[in-house]
Amino acid sequence: MDEYTKIIYLMGTKITLYIKGKDAEKLAEKACDMLIHYEEVFSANSDNSQLGMLKKSAALAPQKVDEELYELIKIGKKHSLCENTYLNIAIGPLIKLWRIGFDEAHVPDKESIKKVLELLRPENIQLDDEEKSVYLLREGMEIDLGAIAKGYFADKVMEFFKENGAVSAMVDMGGNVLVFGESPSEGGDWKVGIQNPFLPRGNAVALVKIRNQSVVTSGIYERVLEKNGSKYHHIFDSKTGYPIKSNVASLTIIADKSVDCDIYTTKLFGLDAISIIRRVNKINNMGAVVITVDGNLAHTDNLKGRIYPIAT
Repeated sequence: MDEYTKIIYLMGTKITLYIKGKDAEKLAEKACDMLIHYEEVFSANSDNSQLGMLKKSAALAPQKVDEELYELIKIGKKHSLCENTYLNIAIGPLIKLWRIGFDEAHVPDKESIKKVLELLRPENIQLDDEEKSVYLLREGMEIDLGAIAKGYFADKVMEFFKENGAVSAMVDMGGNVLVFGESPSEGGDWKVGIQNPFLPRGNAVALVKIRNQSVVTSGIYERVLEKNGSKYHHIFDSKTGYPIKSNVASLTIIADKSVDCDIYTTKLFGLDAISIIRRVNKINNMGAVVITVDGNLAHTDNLKGRIYPIAT
């Protein structure tokens, strides 16, 4: 039985793959190839990716895409059309307008934001299941899967590891953590750190114990633009065109699938902390940890005895 850990830098983040099983190193190398392929297909920042090419041509005629890209667009559209959701895969033009996280980040004028809001309608993404094609009904629309893609990739890589006999594995996509089997250090549950939203990356505020699950955290600390004494984070409300305003500094979701964690960290982010906990308490096999802007931590009932605050 081999054990192997591989670290690669891709998709603007550090990715760690751990596998215990037969031919662990070979499996890790194949997983890297899968991730490189996904970046080529799914990148919103490359005009040459399949997703990037949709913005050039999908408003002119339906465009066929890879089955996996089609699947994720379909999942994203479904959750973007739900009531009271803050997930919107049609948000591309707004992300591009603000450019938070890039050197040219700026606060756009109200007129520019107003123009862009017209393009953020997920109902104008037309999908054809037979053809696996995507048609954008308004010129200037752009699909951005950044909020949900990493979880989808993590699930696909873990599926590949399981199919090829891994007895234990971890996929860490720079904050999207998905585990299977027993922890190599603990010999049982895995302990995953939840980032402290008020301290530099790598400082955990709590540890959560999981097995065969994923942990994903979204927070207002990840990418920030400071301008004229105001701070603007990168999680947007596609109804207003501005960063979401709520009392939440970070939201962590724990679920069986990493893509579900991604979906719900974005879908619920604009709600207040109490509403998030109430909503997730009603969802089977899902947990949530919320840290408010004034530093309070709350979690769902099913995490009792599984979450351990870290003294700072």
